[in-house]
Amino acid sequence: MTKLPTFSRRRFLGSTGVGLSGIAASHLLQTDALGGEGRSHFPAKARRVIWLFMHGGPSHVDLFDPKPDLIRHAGKPLPDSYGAVETRRKVAQNPLLAPVKPFRKHGQSGIEISDFLPNMAELADEMCVIRSCHGDSVNHPQSVYQMNTGSIQMGKPSMGSWVSYGLGTENTDMPAFVVMPDPSGGLKGGPPAWGNGFLPATYQGTTMRAGEHPILDLKSPHSSPRQRATLDLIQQMNAAHLARHEGDSVLDARIRAYELAFRMQTAAPEAVDISRETEATKHLYGIDHPTTKEFGTRCLLARRMIERGVRFVQIYSGDTNGWDAHENVLKNHSDYSARTDLPVAGLIRDLKQRGLLDDTLVIWGGEFGRMPMSEKGVGRDHNPWGYTTMLFGAGVKHGHVHGATDEFGLRAAQDKVHVHDLHATLLHLLGLDHERLTYRLNGLDQRLTGVEGNVVRGVLA
Repeated sequence: MTKLPTFSRRRFLGSTGVGLSGIAASHLLQTDALGGEGRSHFPAKARRVIWLFMHGGPSHVDLFDPKPDLIRHAGKPLPDSYGAVETRRKVAQNPLLAPVKPFRKHGQSGIEISDFLPNMAELADEMCVIRSCHGDSVNHPQSVYQMNTGSIQMGKPSMGSWVSYGLGTENTDMPAFVVMPDPSGGLKGGPPAWGNGFLPATYQGTTMRAGEHPILDLKSPHSSPRQRATLDLIQQMNAAHLARHEGDSVLDARIRAYELAFRMQTAAPEAVDISRETEATKHLYGIDHPTTKEFGTRCLLARRMIERGVRFVQIYSGDTNGWDAHENVLKNHSDYSARTDLPVAGLIRDLKQRGLLDDTLVIWGGEFGRMPMSEKGVGRDHNPWGYTTMLFGAGVKHGHVHGATDEFGLRAAQDKVHVHDLHATLLHLLGLDHERLTYRLNGLDQRLTGVEGNVVRGVLA
């Protein structure tokens, strides 16, 4: 029996000379196959994610993890019960530093939150506070990579890319994964933190900025018909080239990007136009105040993105140093809390009043926390062994604290949550089994959580 030849989608496009309409159709077919519940493994609690990434390492012991023993032993070295002699000798010159602002109980839940964050504290009964997170690297780039990609090594797909791969977009005129870096510039680890890694290039994050031109080079100087004709020709040539180069995901992504960019020229300007938002809404996000205007604008844009079908939005607070409070934790955290506290609270309130918090998962946290010991008397060094991440919204317990660090906040001690466990839990909330969301590479099924990770049932509603 003669074996019939097989034709991939790319070869079909090349051999039949299908133009841009065919490419667009194939894109839509793939999106249909990936999007909505098409690739979810079970019913999802969350349909979308907003990740508020506090770059630099916010201090859990000064924000969300009160430690009375840290106050009682302030100025003293760690007790002898902590680790080896070499460890005690090393920290002897860096005595324990008490929280630099007081903690108070808030809401019916009584969750203790620092005075650094008065607006977020009013939402204590909406929070799910995970106080027992821990990771594997003391350095910024590796920890940024791990929190985003599950690995301390560069080049792995980010969680936003995995979610885009698994669930697709809800709006073919908008990207599935949008990233809003801090406009002051810099990120330790750089753009690979939101890269696609070994996944096809179409799943990388689309960078968006606050301001008049949130997506660079989106506006065309040509009329739509002329641009459409030019794009048709380019896409036909790309399709023919792609048919001769099977498996070229970069070229495939470029083809899709051209078509998506064309559609975004109509959809994106409206999506990023906040001029029609009410003054009350702008006030809610702090856009009417110079300190909170920038971060508040990006938070409002995030809400507008998810309303229009963007699946995953990530917002970074902090430039190259950000929340990295080596020199003076009081000054550093006062500055960054002042910029972000009101906008974050405004975002949660706005999502809730619009009914969006019911199926949106909001994440607040950084790449690690900070040491209970002092650095230079008034600062704190990096701490990946115990820190806090907060969740709001779809599928998580409200007004709940999960896990604990030790009496000084140095290490996760109770109901520990490794980064792999956190990722497994976030995917679970999106209806994705972290062990089944895989991509075949070099003969192995790769996944966000590697060969580890367990869903943290204790945070699920």
